[in-house]
Amino acid sequence: MLDAKVAELLNTQINKEFYSAYLYLDFSNYYVEQGLDGFANWYRIQAQEERDHAMLMLQYLQNNGCKVTLDAIDKPDKVFAKYDDPLHAGYEHEQYVTGLIHTIYDAAHEVKDYRTMQFLDWFVKEQGEEETNAEGLIKKYELFGSDARALYMLDNELAGRVYSAPSLVL
Repeated sequence: MLDAKVAELLNTQINKEFYSAYLYLDFSNYYVEQGLDGFANWYRIQAQEERDHAMLMLQYLQNNGCKVTLDAIDKPDKVFAKYDDPLHAGYEHEQYVTGLIHTIYDAAHEVKDYRTMQFLDWFVKEQGEEETNAEGLIKKYELFGSDARALYMLDNELAGRVYSAPSLVL
């Protein structure tokens, strides 16, 4: 049986991951409206990944006999004025999620819940990748976004991103 605080934090994180999926779908919708289908694709796949993260945590809690409570998902409220606004918001959001994962890890460590720590190791690594990808996207946009042809090429590059389900075994 999981420690009650650890289980509660994981349950809260499930809902945060679903919010992340909503947020990235909102980013995707923005880019569709702007005619940047590659950027839209990149964030649509990002939303799928966030949903998968939530489902992995949900399954982990269920596998450990814990009740899962799904809360209402907040509506994303970001307003964008420039093409790179979602990129910066996404990077900030990934940093926020990294902090949340670290908080859960700290709580598991505090009660010597090594199994949950091992489960969270994948998410810690994943968050490092998420932050790197988000920051890299900002850098690419800063290099190429002011030139219409280069932006077109970057958009085409992002259109090539394909979804890959996580390989974490519970």
